[in-house]
Amino acid sequence: MNVFASLNQQFIGGKWRDGASKKVLRDQNPYNGQTIAEFKLGSLGDLDEAYRSAAAAQKVWAEVNPYEKRATLEKAITYVEENQGAITDIIIDELGGTRLKAFFEIGLVKNIIKEASTYPLRMTGEILPSTVDGKENRLYRVPVGVVGVISPFNFPLFLSMRSVATALGAGNGVVLKPHDDTPITGGTLVGKIFEAAGIPQGLLNVIVADIAELGNAFVEHPIPRVISFTGSEAVGRKIGESAGRCLKKAILELGGNSALIVLADADLEYALNAAVFSRFTHQGQICMSANRILVHRSLYPQFLKKYVARVSGLKVGDPRDPQTDIGPLINKTQAETLARQIQQGVASGARVALQGKVEGNLASPTIFADVKPEMYVAQNEMFGPAVCVMAFDTTEEAIEIANRSAYGLSGAIHTRDVEFGAELAKRIDSGAVHVNDGTINDDPLVAFGGEKASGTGRLNGRWALEEFTTLKWVSVQHKPRHFPFEPAPGS
Repeated sequence: MNVFASLNQQFIGGKWRDGASKKVLRDQNPYNGQTIAEFKLGSLGDLDEAYRSAAAAQKVWAEVNPYEKRATLEKAITYVEENQGAITDIIIDELGGTRLKAFFEIGLVKNIIKEASTYPLRMTGEILPSTVDGKENRLYRVPVGVVGVISPFNFPLFLSMRSVATALGAGNGVVLKPHDDTPITGGTLVGKIFEAAGIPQGLLNVIVADIAELGNAFVEHPIPRVISFTGSEAVGRKIGESAGRCLKKAILELGGNSALIVLADADLEYALNAAVFSRFTHQGQICMSANRILVHRSLYPQFLKKYVARVSGLKVGDPRDPQTDIGPLINKTQAETLARQIQQGVASGARVALQGKVEGNLASPTIFADVKPEMYVAQNEMFGPAVCVMAFDTTEEAIEIANRSAYGLSGAIHTRDVEFGAELAKRIDSGAVHVNDGTINDDPLVAFGGEKASGTGRLNGRWALEEFTTLKWVSVQHKPRHFPFEPAPGS
């Protein structure tokens, strides 16, 4: 039994307890179907208590010395390091991640907590000049108060932590709702990490609940001022609409349809390595994954042949096996959706260069070749091990194809002329483009977010600090000023 399987309760007000809903969630291993844990789900009343606890504890957190806050967050890193083996196990068991994927995710988690631990010492303000004689303008950076976080199933520990740790570092209380398929890795494990670190009771609350029962309450509850959501475009639009009606900020990290471009002068073997990594890491269940590989026609035949050979050698199977490259998709629905998308790709005329199979939750790689930009598989994100390879003749055509997408999250360009690649990168409508690298990148100091249907807002570094704080203007009038309507002297 996984050591963290016992974290199958709500974490509200600093207490571990069952939820008040009549519904029960079975948390299952996507590879073998075994039940990891069962949760008694949270109710609307539990959600209300979670938000009220976060608001009350935030006032306690506000009085904690910034250096002590930093030390508390650093203890969270220590807990992750001391429990890295068990955390690896739950990533494998709960979401079907390979050992390589777990190592990658845990590294990202430690880095973002390290960055968040600097925030308490960066809550700095300014003194600004005034048009009024004798006035001192003080600008304070202050927490927004309480942040609501909704995280996804693909990188649940990291994508929860990226908002939770930084919101805590910026002085806020937090309520976290993880995805139904990863309630431990994306939810209660995060609660355990910060409980062990010693944050005030109730500052971080984790509610595992059925969104159908909560409705819009998670977003529309009067306490949270910022909602951070990572997930699908369709759900993100609904959250953005609800937040907008309530005059709240919504940070939305949504889907992607990334293009990896291989120019005529690229290092072919290196580009192949990047293309395999960019599509098939964690079964292709990453919003930054390269859905489209664009290759200059002069390299296209050679690239496609080698790409098919390389991908054919990837091992699909049990994520506990260290030799496994591709584990299971998260659930039956995702597997069926991928199978349907592959069928639609074939129906739209895409040539199958490598035919994969979907068996249960396992999907072996599919490569579509000679894909046209307007085809279904080129226009829609495939959240699994399937990819489009297409040829282009000119760099102008490559940029046009890359931009022919509703999404704009990530991208990559391979060329020996890095400055030319950087100039092309500026022309791609995407939140990030990487020259001579893969499409999958995240750096704790660099702004991360998408354009177009890939979302709004930026996380990481000083940008997350700005997202989770607000500015308060306090002015001090050091000498009397003249106000209109004052009585005349001597009257």
